[in-house]
Amino acid sequence: MNDRWSELRTLTQARIALGHAGHALPTAALLDFQLAHASARDAVHKPWDVEAFAEGVRALGLRPLLLATPVADRAEYLKRPDLGQMLDRESERKLRCPPPEAMDIALVVTNGLSSTALDRHGLPLVQAIASACCENDLRLGPVCLVANGRVAVSDPVGAGLHAQVAVIVIGERPGLSADDSLGLYFTYAPRPGRSNAERNYISNVRPPAGLGYHEAASKLVYLTRESFRLGLSGVALKDETQFRAITAGR
Repeated sequence: MNDRWSELRTLTQARIALGHAGHALPTAALLDFQLAHASARDAVHKPWDVEAFAEGVRALGLRPLLLATPVADRAEYLKRPDLGQMLDRESERKLRCPPPEAMDIALVVTNGLSSTALDRHGLPLVQAIASACCENDLRLGPVCLVANGRVAVSDPVGAGLHAQVAVIVIGERPGLSADDSLGLYFTYAPRPGRSNAERNYISNVRPPAGLGYHEAASKLVYLTRESFRLGLSGVALKDETQFRAITAGR
């Protein structure tokens, strides 16, 4: 007997047509759900080894800049989102020194809500971004590593480095289909007080199941070029890369 759901299952990671054993889920489906839930919890609570990541950044030939938020631990990070949006005093002091040269992009990396995502995909994504910037004559500043940060922490970092745009690579909130997804938030003319409506978002970076590193970097370069041309980012800046690819193929 043909399973009418089999083809649909190949197109989504959603849990569909799991079947049943009496009034409950089959054992295999139940265990898979419990494993996914445990993995998501681990991704949220797992601390990020910033020093090890910094060594990886150096191995790529890039310069890491270690900054920090006032957050004491992961428990406080979850309870106090506001603290993840600001830098501690020592980090503010580091950014008071004028950068040695002008830059187009201030790149910030933080574990956000999934340290697992950075461990699996962080360094390859940073490498892809650096290569794309080099190929397109975009000046990239130091790779700013901020443990336990929120999206808005990129605003004081970008402003402190006098960058034209700030980009933050952040671990996305894990779900039952993915615990290792990275997101990129892009802000033109960063400064404290920017709203989320003034940012662009590239989501679900986690090959092979999600967006690839080079595809994400290409989208970032496109948004950067368009933001320079229009002088803005956010809801007024549309990602038309897919539309252009479709029309070019006609």
